[in-house]
Amino acid sequence: MTELLVAEKLVKSYHDGERELKVLRGATLTVGAGEAVAVIGMSGSGKSTLLHLLGGLDVPDEGTITFDGKPLSGRSVAQLSEWRNRSIGYVFQFHHLLPEFSAIENVMMPALIAGRRRDEVEASAMEMLKGLGLGERLRHRPSRLSGGEQQRVALCRALVNQPRLLMADEPTGNLDLKTGETVIELMWKNTVAEGRGLIIVTHEPTIAMRAHRIMRLHGGTLHPVETAELEAQIAERRRR
Repeated sequence: MTELLVAEKLVKSYHDGERELKVLRGATLTVGAGEAVAVIGMSGSGKSTLLHLLGGLDVPDEGTITFDGKPLSGRSVAQLSEWRNRSIGYVFQFHHLLPEFSAIENVMMPALIAGRRRDEVEASAMEMLKGLGLGERLRHRPSRLSGGEQQRVALCRALVNQPRLLMADEPTGNLDLKTGETVIELMWKNTVAEGRGLIIVTHEPTIAMRAHRIMRLHGGTLHPVETAELEAQIAERRRR
């Protein structure tokens, strides 16, 4: 399997006055083309921080990150921004939709910035939004959409440029079961099935079980998780 992203021994701390909070203490992760990796862990364990570092939104205090064998370090802000727009898709816990633009305009934005033809982009954005049940909401601004609808728009925006790697932070947290399943299917169809990479942060064991590998972020480092552990969690939930 071709290695797409390699992160080695990432260390990241934040300061609150005189107090230092060390979030990552040597986290290491690889993601291959066509591979899905699930990251689980307690709230506050640093999962979102990890995604920010992997996507070049923040810089590690120590450690290295390479994408297609090329390091992220040393790139300018403009170079990182262009790389993210073309190669990385994000679905955050908070949607970060642009409030002055409609749902379809939000989805189209990354592709238009990348210089793609407007008619082609609009057709692609419309197809994805309709596939997630938002055909009647194309021209609605975010303020007129529910939290779940905004999350679906954010997913379409993340996928519109067919990114080499999709990073999703609790992508089904605000969705009902049926819509959540549709979202997960769309993610897998547009990443793993197409030979692209996927990193998904989730608290939902049934979603994590779909990944090729499951990693737990604990104590600032990543540890492999056996599927039997999650199967036991699912079985216990069903007994309740």
